[in-house]
Amino acid sequence: MHVLENFDQWKNFLGDRVDQAQSAGMSTEQIQKIAYRMGDYLAQHVDPKNKQERLLQEMWKVSSEQDQQALARIMVNLVNQS
Repeated sequence: MHVLENFDQWKNFLGDRVDQAQSAGMSTEQIQKIAYRMGDYLAQHVDPKNKQERLLQEMWKVSSEQDQQALARIMVNLVNQS
């Protein structure tokens, strides 16, 4: 199963990457910037595999850059609390 096919797997995958970045000494701000770039890439180039990803993509596409950055921060917060 591909990591994007199941939202819980996606959150776990993202959480592991955030943990690795923190262990490597990256700041929260740096991690959030990467999450923003990754969110933008996914929204533009990857077909969502489940309804949660579809919702995130639709929210991303109708949001301003400032709102997209907020969504990226929220995703980082979500996986940090999982």
